[in-house]
Amino acid sequence: MPIKITMPALSPTMEEGSLAKWLVKEGDKVNPGDAVAEIETDKATMEVEAVDEGTLAKIIVPAGTPGVKVNSVIALLAEEGEDVADVKKSEDVKAVVSAAPAASQPARMPLAAASATAASPAAAKGARVFSSPLARRLAAQAGIDIASVSATGPYGRVVKRDVEAVMKAGTKVTAPGISPVLVPSDDVSLKLFTPGEYEIVPHDSMRRTIARRLVESKQAVPHFYVTVDCGLDALLQLRSGINEAAPVKKTDDSLVPVYKLSVNDMIIKAAALALKEVPDANVSWLESGMVHHAHADVGVAVAIPNGLITPIVRHADERSLQAISNEMKDLVKRARQRKLKPEEYQGGSTSVSNMGMFGMKAFSAIINPPQSTIFAIGAGEERAVVKNGTLEIATVMTVTISADHRAVDGAVAAELAQRFKKLIENPLALLV
Repeated sequence: MPIKITMPALSPTMEEGSLAKWLVKEGDKVNPGDAVAEIETDKATMEVEAVDEGTLAKIIVPAGTPGVKVNSVIALLAEEGEDVADVKKSEDVKAVVSAAPAASQPARMPLAAASATAASPAAAKGARVFSSPLARRLAAQAGIDIASVSATGPYGRVVKRDVEAVMKAGTKVTAPGISPVLVPSDDVSLKLFTPGEYEIVPHDSMRRTIARRLVESKQAVPHFYVTVDCGLDALLQLRSGINEAAPVKKTDDSLVPVYKLSVNDMIIKAAALALKEVPDANVSWLESGMVHHAHADVGVAVAIPNGLITPIVRHADERSLQAISNEMKDLVKRARQRKLKPEEYQGGSTSVSNMGMFGMKAFSAIINPPQSTIFAIGAGEERAVVKNGTLEIATVMTVTISADHRAVDGAVAAELAQRFKKLIENPLALLV
């Protein structure tokens, strides 16, 4: 009997992924542990390993297929002694292949098939509306009443493509308690542009996920902001002295320092210590209660091609600056290769988003739930400041903390900002 290879769940929240590439072809021998395919999620590319021995008899889902549901069959192995040709002809294979398009095709359907004003049969009877978790989440984020979406899924279930069809139509039936949002359809928007003078580049899964989560955060999380100016001169001087004193090691006939601290490494440590000193800010909001974190796990925004990811430095409050620096170099490298594991970028108790290297004086960042704060770091620049009644030139960095007002009160956010400022301006505390 053929062995099924299924789409794995690469994280607890994963519901679907894109089958980027097959690393084997039909007829190849496969052993346990062999990498057989590459799967793309919204944040990373990971390999699927075989758990059984056999011959790849049939590829069900071709390379480049988006929206492949978790646990759907993507290929079949012929067991030892089975004839590959017989496996391809078997009724089991025919059944799997016939079911594959619904699992592996992009979630699209004709607009005529779904109407935002036509209620599903279950809704018309006042009965429970059966829908997938992903469909319910998409509908809630878009302000769509799930009961008014026509269902095309198995057994009358509302699925992702049904909600997307309503969204694409440009009309919305608003769910109770949510203000209506009028969103023009793609066709309406394109009429505003001159034909032949634009190109449409389809969104990849990362860009779609980023867009969805940012909308979710701004709609669901009541943001407020506190801003503080931090003097950088003492920190820059300390960083220079630490780097100059760094031991060296021999590599390829050259001597290189064992570590080289960046300003961002010191900012990460300062954010972590500030959270530890203001524990009421080191929290996450849940409907059932407040999560108080024992440590400060700091996510760091990293720009990667066509997206953004926030690898996390765990227990940053306990880590040395050297350890933070070395770990960040590794995380950034693997993030840009899309090789991070889900546990390396999910969770965290705060984030740091530094746009100083792009010359930005100040900005406000969007919170990354379930975190309750995010530090937006501006550029360090020379400014005229008054000290003890005297005008001086100093290097100053503007920092804006976005806070979730459900979890963090204004006075707590202000205290967090002041503690962060004190640590930046008295950086020897980062070494203790």
